[in-house]
Amino acid sequence: MRRKLVGLRNLGRLDSALDSAGLKAAGSAANDVRLTTRLVHGLPWAAIALAAGLASLFGSVEPTATSAEPGIAPPTPIKHVVIIYQENHSFDNALGRLCVVYRRCDGATHGFLPSGDGITLSKADDIVLPINHDLNTQKAAMNGGMMNGFANIPACTESKGYACYTQYYPSQIPNLAALARRFVISDRTFSMDPIASWGAHLELVAGQLDGFTGSLPVKTSSSGDLPGWGCDSNRDAAWRASPTADVQLVPSCVPHFSLDPTLYPYGGAYRPTPVKYVPTIMDRLNHAHRTWKLYASTGPGVGSYGWAICPTFAECLYKQRHKMVPSERVIDDAQRGKLPSFSIVLPEGANSQHNFDSMLQGDNWIGSVVGAIQGSPDWPKTAIFITYDDCGCFYDHVPPPIKGWGIRAPMVLISPYAKPHYTDSRNASFASMLAFTEHVFGLKPLSVRDANAYDYAESFDFKRAVLRRAKMTHSRISPQERRYLKAHPGDPDDPT
Repeated sequence: MRRKLVGLRNLGRLDSALDSAGLKAAGSAANDVRLTTRLVHGLPWAAIALAAGLASLFGSVEPTATSAEPGIAPPTPIKHVVIIYQENHSFDNALGRLCVVYRRCDGATHGFLPSGDGITLSKADDIVLPINHDLNTQKAAMNGGMMNGFANIPACTESKGYACYTQYYPSQIPNLAALARRFVISDRTFSMDPIASWGAHLELVAGQLDGFTGSLPVKTSSSGDLPGWGCDSNRDAAWRASPTADVQLVPSCVPHFSLDPTLYPYGGAYRPTPVKYVPTIMDRLNHAHRTWKLYASTGPGVGSYGWAICPTFAECLYKQRHKMVPSERVIDDAQRGKLPSFSIVLPEGANSQHNFDSMLQGDNWIGSVVGAIQGSPDWPKTAIFITYDDCGCFYDHVPPPIKGWGIRAPMVLISPYAKPHYTDSRNASFASMLAFTEHVFGLKPLSVRDANAYDYAESFDFKRAVLRRAKMTHSRISPQERRYLKAHPGDPDDPT
């Protein structure tokens, strides 16, 4: 459906038409939240476009810092770090409207078209729309930092109803919204690179791409019906030996050449590979005698096993696979007070909020996981990060401040030590979660990215614990939508 272009409204008003359910709490919340909104919504369209262009200009230089700024230093009360890594949403798509409703953070309810005209971000359907979001598409959407190229994406043109100019109301994602209101929102966290899921999952634990471009692995003549995207998939991915070298296809595997060469003659890859071993956060935790788990799908087929991280690293896949356990185990481990020092929680496909899946079902999943942790003996010493692995190429208005970074991601930080109702606007990336983990546990950095990353120090007050929890709910998915989801499953070979 074609949507009408509109001028700016006074978005500072808490108009009941925005989100009647969310606004019932707005009056009381407004009294105790930190009002850090940048009220760019009061500027003319041209002024905002100019501001975006200037931000792109001044943000287009690589960071010059040679060492990390002072941040978190051990000891801290945190004994458990949990990363809940969902799928395919930008900040404005997931939290932009909440920011405007609660005047809390830098969100938008309007966007820009390539023409420079403004467009209202319409209310998203519960079933997430399919938008291509590979490397080239994300770069086209950012348009050199102008953040106005989204309608050039084939699935987001005028004839497609500007499908990526949509966003969720707080009432559509009640658990994420409740956690964002109660705890910390980072409104300046960006993906490390403009890449889709496989590369984003790789660098989440390695702090780098190890020469891979981040493009999804592709089938080869050896693939057959093997699962996933990693070392056991017999798939290839784009890689280059240096930033100026030609791209070549190599096994989608980070090898480990200490493996038994009689069993793994190519370091765990299915054929010879020029890729070098790089350490992961799991290696750092092992050396520090800290525990970890990857809560991820272990089922057959590509499916969400492609997100599982462990199969991409030969050392993890062939020596530590027992630490990759089914996603639902995190709830049981939390309830028993058995969370490891470090956890990455990767949802099953239906809970992932991925394209063609239900946003509300994924929100129920988030509520189940966080609710179990909040009710756990481990809660008083836990920090939780909820974020999304890439933008899904849904609209966001904030240009990346560092050259090479990707589109802004939703980020909510939850802990008894997280500052209540706080917005952290320091520039951060997914490497910041690695920096936080390394600083809390006294680990060596993995790469220059996490070594120099902001570690969310401003989001926490480790001298003061507030054990109050956010109430989690379970929302009903309508029978009609359940029937639709069953009849229209996503492509199991494209869990991007």
